[in-house]
Amino acid sequence: MAIVLTILFSAIVAGYESIQRLVRPQPVEYLQAVVAAAGVGFLGNEAVAIFRIRVGHEIGSAALIAEGYHARVDGLTSLAVLVGAVGVWLGVPLADPLVGLLITAAIVRIVWQSSGSIFTRLIDGVDPENASGDIHHRISEHVHDGGVAHSH
Repeated sequence: MAIVLTILFSAIVAGYESIQRLVRPQPVEYLQAVVAAAGVGFLGNEAVAIFRIRVGHEIGSAALIAEGYHARVDGLTSLAVLVGAVGVWLGVPLADPLVGLLITAAIVRIVWQSSGSIFTRLIDGVDPENASGDIHHRISEHVHDGGVAHSH
């Protein structure tokens, strides 16, 4: 839950900063360095996100999946910086804050997606996908053991 709330906080900060830059535009300095760092940041974070999400699904860890989404948010933020910097480089100074608002919307979407399973587990809910597999497995074990259901 802390991870999801942290991601939500990053969306709020990104949205606030983007609005501030729309109201009071600021020059972006060192564009080449910003582009290079943003590209490396996106690729690295996305690789980590894919790995964490895949392993999280394999082992059934909602926390690891949320960590994967957090890495994806970091990667998307880097990608937004890259697009904004290229836009500024091409002579569109509002590209930076406009891309910031788009990435804020993407972060909010990720929060919404990842919060469902986290909060379900928080209230001791069971993921229907996990439950149906477990039920089928237990019935299969019972039938193979020669068990017969009896009503009392």
